[in-house]
Amino acid sequence: MDLHLLRLLQNDARTTYRDLAAQVGVAPSTCLDRVTRLRRSGVILGHRLELDPAKLGRGLQALLSVQVRPHRRELVGPFVERIRALPESLTVFHLTGPDDYLVHVAVADMADLQRLVLDEFTSQREVARVETRLIFQRWDCGPMLPPSPSAQSG
Repeated sequence: MDLHLLRLLQNDARTTYRDLAAQVGVAPSTCLDRVTRLRRSGVILGHRLELDPAKLGRGLQALLSVQVRPHRRELVGPFVERIRALPESLTVFHLTGPDDYLVHVAVADMADLQRLVLDEFTSQREVARVETRLIFQRWDCGPMLPPSPSAQSG
């Protein structure tokens, strides 16, 4: 039942408990209890509002590969928090390999991207290198959970 609820919610997180309960075949109170338990246990991390960066004046997106030197714990925390606080930052990944971080950013234009890289990244003492890749197009992938077995057979 939990997987069925999660499949439904990941496709539309705004589904009411009454509608969820009807689709799963339980009482709304049972549905509410199950979803509350999934939230408390950390399976459901939250609900997010997704915005279109282009419609907010940030039509250019890029991936910044960042190398930090020295790559020490006392630098990692403050660096990540500073990058996360930038309004241009969409996602930050800590990586293995030659680059330490991958930062997905959205900016207004090339001049804004240049300002961001120079003023917020390469100006930091611990940043050894930044490599910029422009994003031409982005596609979201399907839901995390596979469809239910009954949906696959139909």
